[in-house]
Amino acid sequence: MEDLFDGGRHGRAKIGFVLLATEQTIEDDLFRLRPEGVGIHFTRAANPDSITVSALSAQVDDLARAAGTLLPDGSLDVICYACTSGSIVMGEERVMEELRRGCPQAKATTLVTGAVRALRSLGVKRVAIATPYLDEVNELEARFFEAAGFEVPVIRGLNLEKDSDMVRVRPEAIMEFALSVDHPAADGLFISCGALRSVEVVDELERRLGKPVVVSNQAMAWDTLRLAGIEDRFEGYGSLLRSI
Repeated sequence: MEDLFDGGRHGRAKIGFVLLATEQTIEDDLFRLRPEGVGIHFTRAANPDSITVSALSAQVDDLARAAGTLLPDGSLDVICYACTSGSIVMGEERVMEELRRGCPQAKATTLVTGAVRALRSLGVKRVAIATPYLDEVNELEARFFEAAGFEVPVIRGLNLEKDSDMVRVRPEAIMEFALSVDHPAADGLFISCGALRSVEVVDELERRLGKPVVVSNQAMAWDTLRLAGIEDRFEGYGSLLRSI
């Protein structure tokens, strides 16, 4: 029987992601950034089409259930909650506790955990933050990054509430908005939100700004691959993924 099996298509690593029920961008981005031999697996937790503090807070009750639907054979290496704002509103530790409850064999992380690690790896200490969010979410995000040891000279949002609107923001508009948010005191820029198509403009933004740019889905790919022991490098998606 030993000649019957090999490692399957995903012998290098298997990574799982818990998405918002409304999410429409992350899967495409992560398939774009998936190295050969790495499996990526998705599930969804319930939420309305509303990115508010109250809606995100309520999602915590569904995280363990959603995580538990991924690869029940125990072969998942990493599991990640794939929402920047939700990670902040519910809290990294609470989110990871729920992920571990549903999927105890995998290393747990969150999208915002990856963003923090990515910014630190690039030596960023003062970060300008561009988001699509309402002010109530931005206020929590600014406090989160300051508590993590960053200076935040500016955070500005597009004041969008619906996830279904965030996924439709044109990449060119994301670039122009990010350029307008950048601040002379900042030594790096973070574009927050997995729903935004920011991976399409991150390389050009770095060229135009002359400083590191981290965006949510790029940071999440980098963090989860790193946790899984995968060190492949990618061109075209910013300095973070060129130096994984």
